[in-house]
Amino acid sequence: MIKLGLIGFPLGHSFSKNYYLAKFKEEQITSVDYDLYPIADIDLFKSLYSNDSAFCGFNVTIPHKQAVMAYIDELSDEAAAINAVNCITIHRTNGKISLKGYNTDAFGFQKSLEPLLEPQHTQALVLGNGGAAKAVLYVLEKLNIAYKVVSRNKETGDFTYEELTPSIIEAHPLIINCSPVGTHPNINECPQIPYEHIGARHLLYDLIYNPEETLFLQKGKENGATIKNGYEMLVLQAEKNWHIWQRNF
Repeated sequence: MIKLGLIGFPLGHSFSKNYYLAKFKEEQITSVDYDLYPIADIDLFKSLYSNDSAFCGFNVTIPHKQAVMAYIDELSDEAAAINAVNCITIHRTNGKISLKGYNTDAFGFQKSLEPLLEPQHTQALVLGNGGAAKAVLYVLEKLNIAYKVVSRNKETGDFTYEELTPSIIEAHPLIINCSPVGTHPNINECPQIPYEHIGARHLLYDLIYNPEETLFLQKGKENGATIKNGYEMLVLQAEKNWHIWQRNF
């Protein structure tokens, strides 16, 4: 039995286990299993794969996408550029274990964003500056979309939320929420931006997929904006992970 899994903490919100198990059932794959491994301390990660040779790969989510890099022997070009890992393959040769890290978040985000882009979407506001934002910034640079990062602290972004003015909102028709604000069960919360200045030229993208329509997206839709949640991004990166793992079975 080949074992795959997801590390992060907490993991109660994750869709990964149900997604992969359903995929295996549909494709009649009986030799692979997928489970969740909620570890608060990244130092516990090594004991998982070093003590069980059945492990061939992992997904990585909050808060370990950067901390896990200390255990990685090789990085894909995307993971190195983004400085965050969400997919790992495990190789065993003559008793030696080596790990390669990938970032498939960028792939999923780009493929789900591109069909929605219109000529005016040349400048973006990125809400949040954590690990999730790193893949988004990487993609925006690839697509030649200028961006500003909005953070709670001036030291970690270009603007604070309090500094957002009507002219800033109007000048940035693409707004991407990379913060966890609004995630279930806190569905009555949203990033504090001046929504009244959002209009039909805007595209609001939320990396959150639960709930399906966050308050951030609801407020954008009420003002005529195009909206998109993070579910398709999640599916696309999950399929990319599976492709990567299969090459190494």
